Amino acid sequence: MSEKTAATQIDDIIAMHDNWKGQLLAQIREAVLASGPVITEEIKWKMATRPEGLAVWTSNGIICFAEIWKDNVKLLFPKGAKLTDDDGLFNARLNSKDIRAIEFHEGDALDVAGLQKLVRGAAETNETK
Repeated sequence: MSEKTAATQIDDIIAMHDNWKGQLLAQIREAVLASGPVITEEIKWKMATRPEGLAVWTSNGIICFAEIWKDNVKLLFPKGAKLTDDDGLFNARLNSKDIRAIEFHEGDALDVAGLQKLVRGAAETNETK
């Protein structure tokens, strides 16, 4: 039996969270994939405490990945410190040398245009590595 595709596994992660977290992850996914034609979905970092793994979006390397926690959804950009955040979306991991994150709580709105700027910037950063 073949393993499920990354897209199907991300569908499963969304379905696991049948509340605002799953809905937000679906919106994030849609915005990220609409940011550019060369973005690929992957699942990474499966472990005993998180057997489903994490949703990851790549283009010549990791652009961003999502973590779902008890009270928030975090979208992390491994090279976020190199990105220009004109819209001020980064609100977590601000002291990290490399990573920046957007932490969402119930009721937070998703700035699709701002997120897509960050995704395109991350993809461009990956191209110049």
